[in-house]
Amino acid sequence: MDNRIAATAQVDESAQIGSGVRVWDLAQVRENARLGDGCVLGRGAYVGPGVRLGNNVKIQNYALVYEPAALADGVFVGPAAVLTNDRNPRSVSADGQVKGGDDWTAVGVVVEEGASLGARSVCVAPVRVGRWAMVAAGAVVTRDVPDYALVAGVPAKRIGWVGRAGVRLEAKDGEADVWVCPETGLTYVRDCADRLSERP
Repeated sequence: MDNRIAATAQVDESAQIGSGVRVWDLAQVRENARLGDGCVLGRGAYVGPGVRLGNNVKIQNYALVYEPAALADGVFVGPAAVLTNDRNPRSVSADGQVKGGDDWTAVGVVVEEGASLGARSVCVAPVRVGRWAMVAAGAVVTRDVPDYALVAGVPAKRIGWVGRAGVRLEAKDGEADVWVCPETGLTYVRDCADRLSERP
């Protein structure tokens, strides 16, 4: 499957681009970034040096994914979302000198399979967003998000659970710690450590 890269996009020669990738106007893919098959980068999206995207990742318009972020297969990054990479951001050092690339250590955001980051959400590195989790629009993630968790707010807190379909799960009548997806019928179980997993 052929790639479609807009003439106004900037894709560095060292970037590794899979098949069936679409990169729209004004998007930028930096040095040594790796995009898996079927990825889509919207208008003005930014993918930093060395960032890793799995297959079928969608990064919507003007979202910023700074290095060394790693996004697994099927991740969705909503419009204007930001994945940061500096724990203590400063323009200058303590003595007032302009900081350069060697004056700080980049820390990354890891987003696991199928997770979604809503529009204008911010992930403050270093954090991990778990498998199939959902971060609400405008949320600010400052700590790890469990698999299947639905988080919202500033700072983001868990307000529920979602399944693979992205629909909020419902508690199953008569069974404690069991949740069901109203769309797919898949069942999920919560363990004593407050972690959710799919029932086999």
